[in-house]
Amino acid sequence: MEHKLTEKRSPLIEILEIIKRLRGENGCPWDKKQTPKTMTIYLIEEIHELVEAINSGKPDAVMEELGDVLFLILFVAYIFETTGHFNIMDVADKNCEKMINRHPHVFGDKKGGSIEDIRKRWHSIKMKEKNHSESESLLDAIPSSLPALIRAYRISERAAKTGFDWDGISDVMEKVNEEFSEFKTELSENNRDKKNTDKIAMEFGDILFTLVNVARFAHFHPETALTSSINKFEKRFRYMEKSASQKGLDLESLAKEEMDILWDESKKNITD
Repeated sequence: MEHKLTEKRSPLIEILEIIKRLRGENGCPWDKKQTPKTMTIYLIEEIHELVEAINSGKPDAVMEELGDVLFLILFVAYIFETTGHFNIMDVADKNCEKMINRHPHVFGDKKGGSIEDIRKRWHSIKMKEKNHSESESLLDAIPSSLPALIRAYRISERAAKTGFDWDGISDVMEKVNEEFSEFKTELSENNRDKKNTDKIAMEFGDILFTLVNVARFAHFHPETALTSSINKFEKRFRYMEKSASQKGLDLESLAKEEMDILWDESKKNITD
C-alpha cells in the first residue's frame, strides 16, 4: 500500500515518524545499522547535491534537495535521541539561543554598524561561546575535512582578523608572482634531475593558497569562482563533442589544429 502523509499532521512530525519506523523493530535493516559516523558521507553528498541544485537556479530541484538534507539531519538527531543524548527540539533550542546571542544588533541593544562591524562582532561572540573558549588556536574551529579551497579561505580569513595580513591586493599579487617564480624554478630543477616531486607540489600549493587570498581581497570566494570556470569549460567541451558528432567526426581522432577550431567555435557560442 502506498504510504501517504497523515492528514493534518505536520510534515516534520511525519518525517520523524518515518525515521522511527525505519529504525524500529520491523524497520529497514540498512537504516537500523546506521550510526552518526556512517551518515556523514551521505550528509556530505546531499549537501553537494543541494549546492548544485541552488546553482542550477531551479526552485523545484532546490526544494527536493533541501528535503533530502533535512531528512538526514532529523535522522542523525533521532539516533542521538535514542541513545539518550538529545532530541531535535534540543538542537533547535540551542540554535535559537546561539543565533539570538550572535545578533545583538537585532535582538539586543547594540547598534548594527557596517557589515564588517557585524562580522567582527559575530566572530568575537563566537569565540566567547563555550565551544570555543578553550581552543588553543583561532583556527581550531575550522574543520580539517573542508574542501581545500574553502579551508584555505577560512584559515586566511581567520588569520587576517588578528592583523596578520597583506596591506592590499597589490601586495598579494606581488606574492603570487614570487610564488610562481619559485614554482618555475622547482619545476625546472625537477625536470633536470627527476627529484622527488613533493617540493614542486608544495610550491604549486603555495601559489593556490596565495591566489585564495587574492580572491579574499577582491571580495569573492575562490570555490565559487573555480566552480564557475569548471562549468564553463564543461559546457564548451560538451559543445565540441556535439559539434564534432554532428559533422560525423570523432573528437578523439582529430588533430590538435582541428580541435582548436572546434574550441574557438564553442567559445563564441558558450560565453558563461
